[in-house]
Amino acid sequence: MFFDPFAPMMLTFQATRIGMEAQAVVAMRLAGMAGLWATPPSEMTRMVIEKAEAAIEAMQASTHAAMKGAAPDQVLRAGMTQIGRHTAGNLTRLSRMGPARAPFFW
Repeated sequence: MFFDPFAPMMLTFQATRIGMEAQAVVAMRLAGMAGLWATPPSEMTRMVIEKAEAAIEAMQASTHAAMKGAAPDQVLRAGMTQIGRHTAGNLTRLSRMGPARAPFFW
């Protein structure tokens, strides 16, 4: 089995990207709760439901990679790819909504 010396670094970059996207999504959702970001009321329910879906998809991808005999870094990357897909999608979707036109306190 060949060891990729760059695998730990690539996993670190992937985890960093996911973390930054997740923080931006949290910031936009909190701004939406405060009336500063144009989020629909269903966003609060969506943020709870999608966490379970993302966790299940990541677990399935990791399990599938492990059952195929993938290396540990590839198993981790398979699960992180699913989580990253969700964070990137949320960031794109919420960014398009933009700031609220008239916040409640203006």
